[in-house]
Formats: sequence, C-alpha cells, structure tokens
Amino acid sequence: MALSRFLGLFLIQIALLLSLCFAEDPFVFYDFEVSYITASPLGVPQQVIAINNKFPGPTINATTNNNVVVNVRNKLDESLLIHWSGIQQRRSSWQDGLPGTNCPISPKWNWTYQFQVKDQIGSFFYFPSLHFQRAAGGFGSFIINNRDIIPIPFDPPDGDITILIGDWYTRNHTALRKALDAGKDLGMPDGVLINGKGPYRYNDTLVPDGIDYETINVHPGKTYRLRVHNVGISTSLNFRIQRHNLLLAETEGSYTVQQNYTSLDIHVGQSYSFLLTTDQNASSDYYIVASARFVNESQWKRVTGVAILRYSNSKGKATGPLPDPPQDEYDKTFSMNQARSIRWNVSASGARPNPQGSFRYGSINVTEIFVLKNKPPVTIDGKRRTTLSGISFVIPATPIRLADQFKVKGVYKLDFPNRPLTGPPKMETSVINGTYRGFMEVILQNNDTKVQSYHMSGYAFFVVGMDYGEWSDNSRGTYNKWDGIARTTTQVYPGAWTAILISLDNVGVWNLRTENLDSWYLGQETYVRVVNPEATNKTELPMPDNALFCGALSKLQKPQDISLATSITGSRSKLFLTVLMVASALLVLSC
Repeated sequence: MALSRFLGLFLIQIALLLSLCFAEDPFVFYDFEVSYITASPLGVPQQVIAINNKFPGPTINATTNNNVVVNVRNKLDESLLIHWSGIQQRRSSWQDGLPGTNCPISPKWNWTYQFQVKDQIGSFFYFPSLHFQRAAGGFGSFIINNRDIIPIPFDPPDGDITILIGDWYTRNHTALRKALDAGKDLGMPDGVLINGKGPYRYNDTLVPDGIDYETINVHPGKTYRLRVHNVGISTSLNFRIQRHNLLLAETEGSYTVQQNYTSLDIHVGQSYSFLLTTDQNASSDYYIVASARFVNESQWKRVTGVAILRYSNSKGKATGPLPDPPQDEYDKTFSMNQARSIRWNVSASGARPNPQGSFRYGSINVTEIFVLKNKPPVTIDGKRRTTLSGISFVIPATPIRLADQFKVKGVYKLDFPNRPLTGPPKMETSVINGTYRGFMEVILQNNDTKVQSYHMSGYAFFVVGMDYGEWSDNSRGTYNKWDGIARTTTQVYPGAWTAILISLDNVGVWNLRTENLDSWYLGQETYVRVVNPEATNKTELPMPDNALFCGALSKLQKPQDISLATSITGSRSKLFLTVLMVASALLVLSC
C-alpha cells in the first residue's frame, strides 16, 4: 500500500514535470524514411523519391510555436538534405537543410532535425535540396495552424485540402542532372502532376488511357481551405477550378486581403491558400486545372495537369473543354497586375495577437541595398553556368555556418557586390555580409527570357514593387509602403524587376536563390550571413549535438553517432516515457 502511494505521488510529479516542460510549446514527432520506389504518374514507369513509401510525402501538421522533430533515414544511393521551405528557423540556421548550413546525410545514415516553428502560421512545403532530387519527388506539405487563442480572419472551413502541382519529366533526376552538366537545356516537361498523379483523360489525343488521376471529394454547400503549392522544376502554372471562384486568403504565412480570382498564376516554389465554396449544382464533376504559362500554348498543351472536383451528389463525369486560361498572349501586364493585387491584410492577426500591419515596414530606414541581376546561362571555364550579379555560386565542401563555428579560413568570401559586376562572370563562393538588425532592400532584376522565382530562407520579406524595364532609383516612387505582401518566394518576370525589403533580425546563414531548379543547380544563388557581434544564445541557438561534419572538418565525424542520431530532446522524451511506463507497470504490479 505504501509502495502504491509512493508510486502514485511519483507519477503525479512526473505528470507535473511533463506539463511544465512541454505544455507551453509541445513537440510533434515524425519519422521519414526516404527511398526510391517505382511509379508511373504519366504512364511511364520511372524511379521516384518517396517518403515512407508515399509519393508525395506525408503532410507535417504543426501549430504555432510547436517544436518539430523529424528523424530522416536516407535509403537513397546518394547524400540527402531536407529543406523546409518557408520555415524561418528562428535562431537556428543549423536546421535549414541546405548545403550552406548543413553537411549532407550520407546513404544508409539518419539524422534528426529539431526546430521550433516560432511565431509562424500558414502553408509551406518541404523537399530534398541536393543533387536535383526535387525533380524526382521527396516533397510534401507543411502546415502551421493558428493557436486557438488567435482568431483567423475567416470562418473556420469545413475541410482542409492540400494540392501539390508541378511540372514533371519522365526521365530520372540523375538523367536530368547529367543533361545540365553536359551544357544542355532540359527541354519541355512531359506533363504536370497534381498530388503526384497525372492528368484526367479530358482529351483522348493528348492524354493516354490508364493514367491515375487525383480526385478531390467535397460536399455541396460547404467551404474548404485549399492549400496549393507549386513544387515543380521551372514552369509557372495557372491554377483554376471549373465554374468556381477562388477566394485568396493566405500566402506563405501571411493573411491576404480577401478577393476572388477565377484563376491565379502560381510560380515555382510559391504557396497559396484559397477558400473554395461548393456552390454549384453538381450536374457533373468539375475540372481542376494547372497549365503552363508564358509558353507557346499550342506546343505545350500536354503540359497540363487535370484533376477532378467531385461533389458527393455529382450527377456525372466532367466533360467538354477545360476552363480557359488567361487570354493575355499580347498583354504582358495581366499576370503582373494580378500579382500586384495580392495585398497584406494589415488588420488580421498572424501568429501573434497583434495585427499584421502593426509592423510598419514602410517607415523603416534602409541600411543596405543590393541589386541582384540574373541573365541567360553563360560559359565559365568551359562550363554552362547561371549567375547572380555576374557570380556563379560554388557550393563549398565545408558549409559556411560550420566554417564560422570552427573558424575555418578560405571557405568563402564575404564580398558579394552591391551592384552587378561589370567584368566577365566568375565562379566563386561569394556571400552577402548582412548587418544584424539592419533593413535590407534587394532589387531582383531578371534579364533572362523566362520567369524566375526567388526565395530567401530565414525570413518573410515584403514585396513592395515590380515593373518591366530596368530598375532605377526613381522606381522607389512606385513602391507600396503600406500593405505589400510579406512572403518567402516572389516572382520576377522576364525583362522586369521586383523589389523586396528584409528586416535582418534572424541570426544565421541564409540562402537567397532562384527556385527554378535548373538555374539553381547551375549556380544562381548566394547566402546572406547575419551575425550578432555579441554572441548569445538569445539570438542564435548553439550548434546541435548531433551536427554532421564534412569538408575540412570531416575528421571530426564519428560514424557510429550517425546511425544512432537522435535529438537531445527526443532522447529525453523517450527516456521520460520509459520511466513513466516502468513506474506505471510497478504501480499495476503493486495493486
């Protein structure tokens, strides 16, 4: 009896400790086994990258301030990193999953990511960031829900639906990579996938028989939240649903001014949330379409993804032609004006209870300016490369953040130019020196012939302006200084510029890149290094105990630590649960 009382008190103490440690910022745990499987999304068997034998991978579902723990086991035949696109990794660029900050996970090894989704909400996705692997899959959605105490600026939807769209090749990612290494273009994609599946057979000539397609099931008279992500390689896609409006509500962690679109251009790497009201009569199913933009549509007809929206009371299959894309072949401003119309909802609460607009970015003095210009591919030292301001980035053998930690010299140069180089292009590991708590203006000038999407890790930036032509100081007169959308990926149209503002309040080493996978692979990127002169754990967390070593620091790596890699917190929680289970068993035995 005394023993049972003691154990009862012990369990109460354990429960109290658990609540104190984890109630405020709970943990969510995921295990990812990354491997190859054979799939035929376009009717041709091919090797794709799956997570837990799923293609696309599972959705990570978290809530603001949750601690996310993902144990990744690499069962590929090449090294791997997982990047959490749009997750800001506050104080911890160690977890960003890019070669500038992390050593890769070798084949047959595993590594545990652990990070907090601090002060974030919204719709994001993850993907493998090395070796052109995203072209083979390995991607999935990442949802951060509001805490219950923070209201969302619309009625709770009746359902939450993820839609991953993207261009797709039937060649393996290794073959695509070899083509780029050989100085070739990838050519036209073989199709567009929706949630990893090929098109519904809306046209017997363009779509072969036997292809598995995606069906989204809904009920009439309901409102659903659609989270749509372009996880593709290099093609901008127009997204639309037959006879339905799309009420835009959120993009990449920011609530937008709500407005209806019949279709919206979604560029590579971008994510949007729409509210879809199922208000049609269900005389038949309805087409969901993602079609290529800014291309010769007569030649690219097969590069169209088609899924089905099916009401529970549907009276038949979808038939007839697809809903029309924007008719703007001779109006290059249509898509840009659509992009300009996406505004920040300054009165809505985001991850915190204060309105988004309480951060008045337009009144902050700019401390540093960078004009980043990209051009069509060039030849440097006999290799076909892409550049940013005349520099083609060379990925260092030793990650930049790791080199800083161990004071390894010669890994990179802190000399990225404020303005594009005027001399011949060069290949270098050149990094931007960002000022901690500075306010940076970046002008992205696209002098290529295709749309470029640009992404920056570690931050949400404000998109304050875009226009055709060359940017000049006078262009600032057109900036939106009040409700420009805060996001992580923005498009830059060919022959045009986009201006963004970034508050450099997150210490670390952060990637600034094109999301167009072919251009990124060939060197169109850099990193922004943000250092607090007064080193403190309050602005940057210590290097994780399970950090991997490579390059100049390879000798520090202990192979036996990799196969057993777990996070400190993961180990503690497992130990805690073990103690709890043992104590519970003892209590049962004593009764």
